[in-house]
Amino acid sequence: MSPNASYTLRYFPAIGLAESSRLLLTAAKVEWTEEHPEWPQAKPEQPHGRLPVLVEKSADGSADFVITESSNIERYLARVHGFLPADPKQAALQEQIRDLISDVGVFLGGYVQAKDEEGKKALFEKFEGLFETLVKVQTKLIKDNGNTGRLFGNSLSYADIVSYGFYKNVMIGIVKFDASIPALAKPKLTPEVAKLIATVEADPLVEKHTAKADSLVAAISA
Repeated sequence: MSPNASYTLRYFPAIGLAESSRLLLTAAKVEWTEEHPEWPQAKPEQPHGRLPVLVEKSADGSADFVITESSNIERYLARVHGFLPADPKQAALQEQIRDLISDVGVFLGGYVQAKDEEGKKALFEKFEGLFETLVKVQTKLIKDNGNTGRLFGNSLSYADIVSYGFYKNVMIGIVKFDASIPALAKPKLTPEVAKLIATVEADPLVEKHTAKADSLVAAISA
């Protein structure tokens, strides 16, 4: 990272795959802006032809580092700004949560996009099973961590942030594609996961972002 670096996050005006990066940039207390490129006109200009894209700029405003793929962007920001442990084993414990979230998201996205009813049913069953696994794993981690509303340690972590971003997508972001998903997912959330969501949303490091966005706490309480 360049000294006094600033960032531009390119994505659509949606929660989607960029919410965790928004939270990480906010928590890092760095200067950053968000761009919404014209799509698909801007597609050829992006690495991999996809969004999100993170542009890191040096002090003079020139772009000196550009990366893409949502989990790659998140991990880079988390490592650079101290939200992942320096110890590789401790970091891996958090990163495996992100990978499980990614797998759940694959089946959720497939379900939403599937056209035939048989395919939708099979994908939903896979999504539901992995979603329940995720909630079970996170509930145990929260309990083992003293039931403080955090997955690891006593301060905001990478795992906390990406979990919040994922649940926000499931409970709020997905509504415009399939309004039935939040109603199906909400009863599966445990009190421990609800506490994790509330703890992240109220954390002073991200409050600047969460306070101006739709409340996930309100969505799971409705």
